[in-house]
Amino acid sequence: MATMKSVRTGTGGQNKIDVVDTQRPVPGPKDALLRIRACGICGTDTAFLHMGGMPARAQAGGEMVSIPLGHEPAGEIAEVGAEVAGLKAGDRVVVNPQAAPSGIIGCGGRHGAMSEYLLIENCVVGQSVAVFPDYVPFDVAALNEPMAVARHCVNRSEAKPGDKVVIFGAGPIGLGATIWLKLRGVEHVVVADVIPERLETALAVGADAVVNSATEDVTARLTELHGQAANALGQPRAGTDIYIDAAGAPAVFNATVAAAKWGAKLVMVAVQKKGADIDLGGMLRSELTLIASQGYPTEIFEVTPELAEHHERFARLISHRVPFSEADRAFDLALTPGAAEKVVVTFDDQP
Repeated sequence: MATMKSVRTGTGGQNKIDVVDTQRPVPGPKDALLRIRACGICGTDTAFLHMGGMPARAQAGGEMVSIPLGHEPAGEIAEVGAEVAGLKAGDRVVVNPQAAPSGIIGCGGRHGAMSEYLLIENCVVGQSVAVFPDYVPFDVAALNEPMAVARHCVNRSEAKPGDKVVIFGAGPIGLGATIWLKLRGVEHVVVADVIPERLETALAVGADAVVNSATEDVTARLTELHGQAANALGQPRAGTDIYIDAAGAPAVFNATVAAAKWGAKLVMVAVQKKGADIDLGGMLRSELTLIASQGYPTEIFEVTPELAEHHERFARLISHRVPFSEADRAFDLALTPGAAEKVVVTFDDQP
């Protein structure tokens, strides 16, 4: 049987990967086989590496088990089952990892996309995959999944053109939300982060202003940029309408509560790295609405045409393109805080 190489969480301990030889999937009549051309590394991947895998089921003793990684793929169809409609070999597609019947791709499911090939089970165009144009590079197309996460966050915010918005965190999700907000016509978008290079990228993709929250007073800067308003008690606050947490740090909640005017919103899209002591009284005084944003219930292929149309803008989010033959280096970059913005593994060097 034909084999392929695939990345799994390492058996040698935390923060390690294994590149293993495994059997290449054979598609059934309802399936398609995708040749991977690019796959992004996500914070979820690094979280699994920090844990050393995924907890097994309780009846198996709860030990950590190795899992295949990768859920941000783009590639070209290699084989199509006889019952799959609207798809042919050579089509360039992005994937919905959550549509796999054997479990979420790269997140504990049977298959991972950080592999030379990926089986698309029960393949349905518009549900499992979406075709993208030939002029879009594979590495940019691999941003489809995280940009769907960012789009859902913006959709949850219900931002209108006249709103003033601040995004905490200039990683891929925060920068993606910046692009979607500006494409939506939102008047003024500020991005806050502690890494100057990321703030430069934020300006390059369309942010109207940036704040270095390590060196600047966030509330004072937002008041300067968005004007002065008040909370329910008439205390002075920044005129910002919507706060987006794409950082997952307790300081974001504190900064938001300190700055929030009456009726402001906080949209939480980042996975919280550590619990925060939230000033509930401060939230009450501003009638601050907390909105959680998880995944992409409808957005996974909603974003694909616009990602293609604006692919040069989205390409700026990629800081490192690393060949699959150097997968260890790619994951080391992703695991090192501040070393990379977005790492995409490319498969051009594979046979």
